[in-house]
Amino acid sequence: MTITESLARGTKFLRAQGVDSPGLDASLLLAETLGLSREQLIRRGPDPLGEAESRHFFRLIGRRIAGECTAYILGRKEFRGLDFLVNPAVLVPRPDTETLVEAALAVLGPPRPGPARSLLDMCTGSGAVAVALKHERPEIEVFASDISPEALETARLNAVRLLGTELNPAEPGFTPAETVCTPMGTEPGQIRRRQSPSPALTFILSDLFGQISRPFHLITANPPYVKSGEIEGLPQEIKKEPRLALDGGEDGLDHIRAIIAGAPEHLFPGGGLLLEADPRQMPLIVSLLEHQGFTDIQTYRDLSGAERVIGGRMREDILWKKSFLP
Repeated sequence: MTITESLARGTKFLRAQGVDSPGLDASLLLAETLGLSREQLIRRGPDPLGEAESRHFFRLIGRRIAGECTAYILGRKEFRGLDFLVNPAVLVPRPDTETLVEAALAVLGPPRPGPARSLLDMCTGSGAVAVALKHERPEIEVFASDISPEALETARLNAVRLLGTELNPAEPGFTPAETVCTPMGTEPGQIRRRQSPSPALTFILSDLFGQISRPFHLITANPPYVKSGEIEGLPQEIKKEPRLALDGGEDGLDHIRAIIAGAPEHLFPGGGLLLEADPRQMPLIVSLLEHQGFTDIQTYRDLSGAERVIGGRMREDILWKKSFLP
């Protein structure tokens, strides 16, 4: 059987099981089997597929049919042009979440002189948003937090791979839960002073704001926002993703409420908050933001035209709690 014939057969099996993108998934799995790019796969189409390669390919097809997503099978997923490591400890980065990155870039505006602005990406998972933002805006001081140690380790590995960083101990004065990624070649003693250039990324093991001990100019989050009662109705491949990163409580807003309530104490005056959410949740989130003193509230649409990200700016006349400062 040739490569082309094997690809057609794998596509047929996936289509018969209702997989949304059978041709794409089959080509990705066959390319992985052969160690080829998809372009090389097409050029090599008339070549025979070896018996061992065929067995391996159809084992992967079987895993996909059983409901395992292609990204978990491959162990990676493209996001903002970067190849992220993924595993069952993290959500698979999706194109919808690129809207959160684009909204953050719009809020931050162009680079400007002066001290580095700081950004916290909460519920970071694989680190897709934090790493993508640091990749596109290296002058920004980026922090990334998550409640899951396994997710945070995946995010750290992605920072090492994609930003050319190495892991260093946390800076003195920060909580033991923090780990700092600094540019390759930086001496440990030069990691950071309060007014010096930022490290590549600082990772914080934290249940929302529990271990967060400083303010930021912008907070981003893609928190769990699926209603608990809707999880069983999700596609099988999504149900295999960590429930911790999906389940937002009875109305899907448990984590969003907590983030909005805690954000004012962790934003500089005039700082911004951006949240990914279900388009159906946007009207209530507007009310939550207004109640906490946010202004300039707006939504950002994803590629399908749905309202996917919502955010606002903290009013500068709101009393700022500085209890975490020396």
